[in-house]
Amino acid sequence: MKALSARYWVQSFPNREPAKIKGKPISQLGFAHFSGGRSRGGNVGFPQLVAVASGKGSSSPTSSMPDNDTEIGKKQNMHGEEENKGFVLDPETDDSGSVVGFNLTSSHPLTGDASEVATEAPAEVISGKVEETDGDIEGADEAPTKVTHSIVFVTSEAAPYSKTGGLGDVCGSLPIALAARGHRVMVVSPRYLHSPEDDTFAAALDADCRIKIACFGGEQEVAFFHEYRDLVDWVFVDHPSYHRPGNPYGDVNGAFGDNQFRFALLCYAACEAPLVLPLGGFNYGQKCLFMVNDWHAGLVPVLLAAKYRPYGVYKDARCILVIHNLAHQGVEPAATYGNLGLSPDWYGALGWVFPEWARTHALDTGEAINVLKGAIVTSDRILTVSKGYAWEITTVEGGYGLNELLSSRRIVLNGITNGIDVNEWNPSSDKHLEAHYSADDLSGKVQNKIALQKELGLPVRPECPLIGFIGRLDYQKGVDLICWGIPELLNDDVQFVMLGSGDKMYEGWMREAEAAHKDKFRGWVGFNVPISHRITAGCDILLMPSRFEPCGLNQLYAMRYGTIPVVHGTGGLRDTVQTFDPYADDGKGDGTGWTFSPLSVDSMLWALRTAISTYRDHKESWEGMMKRGMEKDYSWDNAAVQYEQVFEWAFIDPPYC
Repeated sequence: MKALSARYWVQSFPNREPAKIKGKPISQLGFAHFSGGRSRGGNVGFPQLVAVASGKGSSSPTSSMPDNDTEIGKKQNMHGEEENKGFVLDPETDDSGSVVGFNLTSSHPLTGDASEVATEAPAEVISGKVEETDGDIEGADEAPTKVTHSIVFVTSEAAPYSKTGGLGDVCGSLPIALAARGHRVMVVSPRYLHSPEDDTFAAALDADCRIKIACFGGEQEVAFFHEYRDLVDWVFVDHPSYHRPGNPYGDVNGAFGDNQFRFALLCYAACEAPLVLPLGGFNYGQKCLFMVNDWHAGLVPVLLAAKYRPYGVYKDARCILVIHNLAHQGVEPAATYGNLGLSPDWYGALGWVFPEWARTHALDTGEAINVLKGAIVTSDRILTVSKGYAWEITTVEGGYGLNELLSSRRIVLNGITNGIDVNEWNPSSDKHLEAHYSADDLSGKVQNKIALQKELGLPVRPECPLIGFIGRLDYQKGVDLICWGIPELLNDDVQFVMLGSGDKMYEGWMREAEAAHKDKFRGWVGFNVPISHRITAGCDILLMPSRFEPCGLNQLYAMRYGTIPVVHGTGGLRDTVQTFDPYADDGKGDGTGWTFSPLSVDSMLWALRTAISTYRDHKESWEGMMKRGMEKDYSWDNAAVQYEQVFEWAFIDPPYC
């Protein structure tokens, strides 16, 4: 399949009014503009920009660049009239003399919002060498950004537009934090419409750009919609396969049968978006940093290596794979490989063979394709959402069959703990709470506990330990341990509340437990954002007995709200929760909660009873834990600094080819 792209022509930038540039793709698609082809706009591959060399960067050979500042107000527009051009472009060139970037401040062409559309680092920083250190980047300093990048997030979900879990939170918050640090950031995600009345994407405007993708036995046309918000370009890929009831992956009947097709379209469109969309007045271009999230975006690094770099396109781009949950890998029958539009030479990158015990019958060869495997093979760097999970996925128990491959790439594998939205999750300003409080004044905490007990119909007993669970009701979250342990736990003087939905068996158990323990147990089947905030603030203890947890967010929310987490020592839970030590710091104590291991009912009950005993008998130690948790910095700003270090490492080595 020949690669797809389109050319845009930008003739002028008005001075006093927001730029109204509407790119019109020409009919022919291909790589001509990267190999010397010409179009009506003049120099193809870049918009025809009116610019001034300010002397700080290299001079550009582009004919549309004036030689000095005196020409800034003397450029003719499309009608032959002279206009005053109040924009200064500072071109930066690579070793071959090609323009790779500009410094430009302009009104955003699709929204009219004034914004900084490109930021370049000083030449001495760009040319400086970055030495890669040990893989532990947890202690990265919050230094100012030294090198800025054009970053393209590719994801199946991004809050608030679409969200089913932590992936949506990450891709809805991390891009904003990186953009605030000076990077140019685009997020590419599907435009899901679940009903004709769905207005989730009402602010996203049609970018007036259509491309055709040759895959799955035909040509598929997709459109792009765009919204500029919080310094980020939110780009949505539109296709009829995204317009259906349910969540991004399935409905009440299970996963959609065409998910491989739907997310292959996303990956193809994401590879084209930096080339064809003139966001901020000009394209993101070829020197991008792709951040691909989980298997849904896993075809992007394969396409870059197989369909673009052989033609000299994206030769300076890099791709980082972020694994949020290794359990989902995008495995499909081997016969579907031909649908992906890749040559037979690349089958080995995605080829996968199930072990004999996992095959369905004696004649089953176990052959399949694994999209996430292809992403692991072809990405330049690999990230997970916690340090602990980065290690776990290299083990037999946590690797889901990919542990050997991931172990072979350990040198480029790192873990960075997710951040949280500290504005949404802030006990001193949370609109869902009865009373506000902070680490300096904890008096509002007990008021929220009393309000929660009243709301749930529990006896109002501020002195009684209140334990909470928030999460999906499934095997991964360890709900079966809660079912087995609750009867014994409720023999003590405690109260327990659960919020979640999922497995119908566990939903039914919650109703039965509430009927059997009316004064001690409450179960809320479903999910409700305000209730989740009130449970987090009102409970004394949050229980998370997850079998595996790549990062986990609820324990971070709990600590921010002064609620003590009791968690299974796995993945991000072990990384973020420090077990309480009453003898540390000259008897003042240290730690923010309790981790337990192994994963068993007895181990879980021991940790809970230790926490309950501390709550009742050692109020000073308990308050110290609350304050230490509330003072932890789990903001996205802190995580963004660590991501920037990995960005620098990604550009040290040549890209995968």
